[in-house]
Amino acid sequence: MNFRQLACFVAVVDEGSFTRAARAIGIAQPSLSQHIRALEEELNGRLIERLPRGVALTPAGRSLLPEARAAVRAVERGRRGARAALALEAGELEVATVLSMAVGLLPRYIRIWHERYPDVGIRLHEFRHRSLLEDAVEQGVADFAIGPLPVRSWDGPLAVISWEEFVIVVPPADSLAGRRSIRLEELADREWVLYHQDHGLAGILEESCRLAGFSPRGSVRTSQAEGAARLASAGLGPALVPDNIVLPGIEGSVLRLKPRLIRDVAAYARTEWSPTAAAFIDILGVEKRPRPRDAVAIRL
Repeated sequence: MNFRQLACFVAVVDEGSFTRAARAIGIAQPSLSQHIRALEEELNGRLIERLPRGVALTPAGRSLLPEARAAVRAVERGRRGARAALALEAGELEVATVLSMAVGLLPRYIRIWHERYPDVGIRLHEFRHRSLLEDAVEQGVADFAIGPLPVRSWDGPLAVISWEEFVIVVPPADSLAGRRSIRLEELADREWVLYHQDHGLAGILEESCRLAGFSPRGSVRTSQAEGAARLASAGLGPALVPDNIVLPGIEGSVLRLKPRLIRDVAAYARTEWSPTAAAFIDILGVEKRPRPRDAVAIRL
């Protein structure tokens, strides 16, 4: 089993046909078919079934696919990393993150990155939930992740780089708008701006309200934290959002929770840091804020 065989296998699955796969990776179709056949002979079983329209994976093929994808992506990252190790002068850094951090936390660090390494681009892979983020890193989708601490035990490198605070947004004309802080139980009778159930912030809101003794009723659901802040500003109910997404143009009033609610932010990778990832981690370490003493840390 070698890289070329695995790359051909993944290409056939992704393209849905041998012809398109051969074209995508730039080899002749007979050569691609030979690589697949050699792989199947080594494993002593069929991996792909040819159908009248497309292809289908056998059970053995479905079992091999996740590891084959990870291997192909690891080699591709290795190539980029080797070039980057020679000089951080070109290439692309792939970063997986959650939607809210892509909007609120990362832009200022990406700006610093481009000032230092103008020829090394960044590609963001954004996910609604940290479980999807962890899956993506394990499957080799990105060089590393920036997001909430992983729930599962993590074998690769991991560094807590910062923390984010959750705040409440209400309309400017709300009776609470003049205050600086609030307890969640004071909002028990309100209709809230909620998140879709597959969004990571949905669990944080629901658990925080449960601990405050109530279940939030919703007027609207959204899949974006910035959207939740704007909906709250428009008067559709209070919204729980990370403080870093309350950007200029959002007109709502921001209330800090009592006690303050924070979440650690970590960077982690499947294997050791690549040179480009390590350089980005150095930038993330520039602004380390002390954790507030009166805060409650949540791991959801």
